[in-house]
Amino acid sequence: MTQRRRSPLQPSKSAFSGLPQQREIQKLEAQEQIRRFYLTLGNAWGPQNWWPAESVFEMIVGAFLTQNTAWTNVEKALHNLRAADALSLDAIRKIALQDLEQLIRPAGYFRQKSVRLKLFVQFLDERYGGSLDQMSAEPTETLRSELLALKGIGPETADSILLYAGNHAVFVVDAYTRRIVERHGILPADTPYEEIRELFEQALTPADTQTIHSSKRTDPLKPEWKPTHPPSALSSALRPPTAQLFNEMHALIVEVGKNYCRKSKPLCDQCPLGQFLESSQPHQGRRVLNSK
Repeated sequence: MTQRRRSPLQPSKSAFSGLPQQREIQKLEAQEQIRRFYLTLGNAWGPQNWWPAESVFEMIVGAFLTQNTAWTNVEKALHNLRAADALSLDAIRKIALQDLEQLIRPAGYFRQKSVRLKLFVQFLDERYGGSLDQMSAEPTETLRSELLALKGIGPETADSILLYAGNHAVFVVDAYTRRIVERHGILPADTPYEEIRELFEQALTPADTQTIHSSKRTDPLKPEWKPTHPPSALSSALRPPTAQLFNEMHALIVEVGKNYCRKSKPLCDQCPLGQFLESSQPHQGRRVLNSK
């Protein structure tokens, strides 16, 4: 018998346990904690100017290049593409595969990523006549399914393209997100991607967005606060409120993960989210303070 395939937007087995009423309470508490994280980080650091790109297509290229590598390596590859006048849809369509490989070599896995970029352009041409606008206008679930069906695109890359290139209200879950929610005892480390995504999407509402535009900055390590990236054409573009909210929360989480919630030797005492951890277990994150 053929098994029915689960929709990519549907959550897997729940990480919350107990009777239905208990699970609902746990879920609401987790959502409230995520909302407090957003407000705390927003007050500390404000808007993050993410994604740093001058065009939608540049963002999509960056989404492929950033797989399994640091953003500094992506910037080197993007620099090479710009210098070769190859950072456009038509250029990627026409460039020889071997030439593309050499240009994006700094991003690592350059052979696989070159093929994936070529396949994406082929998909765009065949399905949407080469129009990114037409692709972005597709319903979220339909487009997400199509992206996930492409070689080399997993949930994080698909959702990055949906959110940052298409302005779809889809939250992006990355390794930093998993690390933070696990260490703070919100969700286990093995929680399915879809459940984490759904939890963040339900926790955050556009009404929270105004907080991050506050002029007050509270991070003691950044008395003269400024975002990691300057504004770009893409980061400055207008987008629907919910998409903008998910954009900012994802970028704030990246800032926490890179600078404080490190894989080893985390700086919990210096992190704005450190106040939500039990002082007796600063970075193991098994219990969470119910601060308000």
